[in-house]
Amino acid sequence: MTLILPAWLITAADQPPRAGWGVSISGDTIGRVGPHEELRADHPEATVVEAPESILLPGFVNAHVHLYGTLAHGIPVDDAPSDFWSFLEDYWWPKVEDALDVEMIEAATDYVCAEMLRSGITSFYDILEAPNAIPDALLAQKEIVERRGMRGLLSFEATERAGERVARQGLAENASLIDSCKPGGLVGGLMCWHTTFTCSDAFITEAFGLAADRGVLSHAHLNEGVHEGNWCSEKHGHRTVEHYDKLGVAGPSFLASQCVQLSKRERELLVERNVKVTHMPLANCEVGGGIAPIPELIAAGATVGLGSDGYINDFFAVMRGAFLIHKARLQDPGTMPASRVLHMATKGGAAALGLERVGALEPGWVADLQLVDAGFPTPLTSHNLIEQLLLWRDHHHVSDVMVAGAWRVRGGEVLDTDMARLRSRTTQQAQRLWSGS
Repeated sequence: MTLILPAWLITAADQPPRAGWGVSISGDTIGRVGPHEELRADHPEATVVEAPESILLPGFVNAHVHLYGTLAHGIPVDDAPSDFWSFLEDYWWPKVEDALDVEMIEAATDYVCAEMLRSGITSFYDILEAPNAIPDALLAQKEIVERRGMRGLLSFEATERAGERVARQGLAENASLIDSCKPGGLVGGLMCWHTTFTCSDAFITEAFGLAADRGVLSHAHLNEGVHEGNWCSEKHGHRTVEHYDKLGVAGPSFLASQCVQLSKRERELLVERNVKVTHMPLANCEVGGGIAPIPELIAAGATVGLGSDGYINDFFAVMRGAFLIHKARLQDPGTMPASRVLHMATKGGAAALGLERVGALEPGWVADLQLVDAGFPTPLTSHNLIEQLLLWRDHHHVSDVMVAGAWRVRGGEVLDTDMARLRSRTTQQAQRLWSGS
């Protein structure tokens, strides 16, 4: 039994923070939640972690990341892409995804997992597209994630853009990974395809069926820019979400990421069919895709998680993006309050990924948590703490992280990790990627 006794406790984003409250942990789950004195009295023999200058809150859920994306940070670009389609066709596909090999993927996976832990991220969903690195690239990632002790969902972004052989391999890669994971383990898998404009209807329905047979979610990028919706309208006479609805894919077992350029009917369908949504505010800005109508989707009842997209993995920065960008778009400082953003980063992200008892520090829920420096220059109160946390904290303020009852970060250091070595290895692999070797 372990007691963690912080200055402040956030059990969940929709609950008021409590001063002088902590938690007990038994095995991999939260036991009790209550005032320090009650926990001490009830568990006199417990190991006590004193954290009088910290905030205890759930670990973050990064609901959409491309671990390999870190290798592209700063890559030379001769001509900047003029739109989202040119970003894919002239830059991302030929210079990054098609050039990846397993050695590059392993280096990026190990480094970014450590980077995410350092940022308070305890769970994540990763999407890999590397047509020349399969088969078995996902299994290589799985070994690293298991060694890091993180809660991870992995997938390969199957696509027909690179030909029939790679398309079949992509589906098989996902199926192999899913079948290799133990029920209830920290690592699992999803079935994933890219988009409607790189995958045929038959391919999409086949992938969706493979996921249904295995009881896992399906995932696809959806309307990240204007291209896909326009393409669907021209080819099918209706937009992307409507097309998925006609295919029988739009439903609670479908996870749609990005969802930036949506028509009114598409927004309605996402909610009516209970499609899960993930939001990447910073990456959407980087590629010029637009700003997703997330406040509208949430107000209508959608389940929405938050992701880094492998762009900026400091989740405090990602939360700030979600907190601020919609205020500007809607010219409403009251939209997207801090508690709503924190919900997306924790319990909402877990719900989007189908993770049970993840994202809150409540009795019986998994012990995925973080301790964050509470040394603000102005007083903390129950009404301002969450907003202070979003606006004025960063990854370097995270001191300790636990996943499933096991410490993974202590005193600001990722345990059993030489960050300098991981960084050097990743730099070497990035240089290989950039040079095309």
